[in-house]
Amino acid sequence: MIVAYLPGHASPETRCHFERRIIGEGEPVPADVIWIDMLNPSREEDARVEARLGISIPTREESENIEPSEVLYVENGVRYMSARILCQSESETPQLAPISFILKDHHLVTVRYDEPRSFQMFINRMARPSACTPTGDHMLISLFETVIDRAAELLRMAGERIDDVSPMVFGKGGANENDPRVFRETLQTLGLEGARISKVRESLVSIERMLLFLTANTAGSTLPDNLRQEVRTTLRDLQSLEDHATFLTSKIQFLLDATLGLVSLEQNKIIKIFSVAAVIFLPPTLIASIYGMNFKAMPELEWAAGYPMAIGLMVLAAVGTYSFFKMKRWL
Repeated sequence: MIVAYLPGHASPETRCHFERRIIGEGEPVPADVIWIDMLNPSREEDARVEARLGISIPTREESENIEPSEVLYVENGVRYMSARILCQSESETPQLAPISFILKDHHLVTVRYDEPRSFQMFINRMARPSACTPTGDHMLISLFETVIDRAAELLRMAGERIDDVSPMVFGKGGANENDPRVFRETLQTLGLEGARISKVRESLVSIERMLLFLTANTAGSTLPDNLRQEVRTTLRDLQSLEDHATFLTSKIQFLLDATLGLVSLEQNKIIKIFSVAAVIFLPPTLIASIYGMNFKAMPELEWAAGYPMAIGLMVLAAVGTYSFFKMKRWL
């Protein structure tokens, strides 16, 4: 599907806005288009855009298996860029979708085979009457700002979920304090949030590379001075988010270590109980073993008080061992 965004008719109320138009089969791409958003394009749609703008549209296979040297490059004055944008971000299995960005003169072309939430947010912003990005360069920077805003929102929500886990790890006196299911749920939550934050950071790194590429004077392709300043501001926001992602990752690692430490403590308690029980019943077992032997020359076997004596010795040994452990505060 090809979606074209064209400058709409200005009015005193709206000043400037955009017209969204879906380009049907066989319909030419308008000459005054600013942004061409290609979602799951067919080869015929690729060919139409290629012929209209004189560019090369990467296929899905090329986007997914792109070489590192082809992530950012300039060819015949056209800037080709590729980034990995987070999609399905609020599910348990977030994915990084490869998206191609192409800048030709003042036209922006995006080629994508997934629907990240950040793109829908940007499209909604473009529908507002006050939206005004006159060129593809402006459009691309605004799109990156929306992606970064979405990343900031995801990191905020991840931080809140991590804060909700913290009382489960360090809370005292809870009804489920020693419940293995709580530990399992805590580990699963921390693992999911750690994977999500890792993907957010990977997406931010790919966007950072693209922004640095845009600010560089590559093969004579430069940005206007006002856009360069805007890119620098965006880069500072992006780097602060990367630092925040690093902080959240450290917090997750701390909570993981603490949770695993608590699991080890609970296991040690169980092993300690079994060990103490074995030691307590060891002397009575020894006494019972001695008087269970089948020797004839055992005077105690002929005593009338032999059986009560053996039982008394076993009870006394067990109580004595238990009292010794209590005195040493091992129990």
